[in-house]
Amino acid sequence: MDVVFIVTALIVIGALAFDFINGFHDTANAIATSVSTKALKPRHAILLAAVMNFVGAMTFTGVAKTITKDIVDPFTLENGSIVILAALVAAIFWNLLTWYYGIPSSSSHAIIGSIAGAAIAAAGLDALNYTGFLKILQALIFSPLLAFGLGYIVYSIFKVIFKNNNLTKTNRNFRYFQVATAALQSFTHGTNDAQKAMGIITMALIANGFHSTDDIPFWVQLSCAIAMGLGTSVGGWKIIKTVGGNIMKIRPVNGVAADLTGAMVIFGATFIHLPVSTTHVISSGILGVGTAHRVKGVKWTTAQRMLITWVITLPISATVAAISYFILNAIF
Repeated sequence: MDVVFIVTALIVIGALAFDFINGFHDTANAIATSVSTKALKPRHAILLAAVMNFVGAMTFTGVAKTITKDIVDPFTLENGSIVILAALVAAIFWNLLTWYYGIPSSSSHAIIGSIAGAAIAAAGLDALNYTGFLKILQALIFSPLLAFGLGYIVYSIFKVIFKNNNLTKTNRNFRYFQVATAALQSFTHGTNDAQKAMGIITMALIANGFHSTDDIPFWVQLSCAIAMGLGTSVGGWKIIKTVGGNIMKIRPVNGVAADLTGAMVIFGATFIHLPVSTTHVISSGILGVGTAHRVKGVKWTTAQRMLITWVITLPISATVAAISYFILNAIF
């Protein structure tokens, strides 16, 4: 019982650390456009994002329930504690590695791939809940495509509406509006990303007999919201530089279109209880806006580098999680 309690405590600490890292890793996505256009000073943008991420995390729990039960069944998970701990180790490793190199990789892909890899290492391919797992994979794959198309449409509409307006004046007005869209996007980020750690902790509580339903305990929701908010307050300057300037040269009108696109897709996923990659969605939204603005203005080499990272995240995180499982299983 003592060992079970210790491992559960390590999982809670690891999940909160993942949420903290996710905060500064993914904060850049929500505020990069507003910082790059100087609609918000970096300190103000980070403070705004921290508050709105916390509020978003305290508002919904549907995605957390999906993470709890749709990848593997926590009620029947063999060596569940070690599986979850190994998944956290792998996801944290990948998040820190991609953050160090300034690559906007997906925390969602990392944690979902890690849970799957550790579970397969523990109990074989039958450990996965294929119906739920495939549903999550479909959301992860199609949401960036939806964001790209929606970003293209939103900016195309903006071009029609404001085609006769003075460009300088229009951008100045949109700069003020960007404060609201940055807040909205940070809120939606909190409604989706913070819930992943909530789901992991709840899964561990169920697997170790400390919780009997997939309902998210309030203390779990609150602690994850605080961890996400604190992580956000640290900021992620390397990724802000990539998302805010290395995809395209962003003007306020572009930034508003991209922010609205990201917020709509992410909140839509939250509403139907599906985890999506906020990194993929926001970056793809910017790519869609950039394509509608001027195809040659998009830095496609950066997009290609990001795409490669997105593709390799699932298999690498799953492999690292499997290795971590064997090591941790030998220790415990």
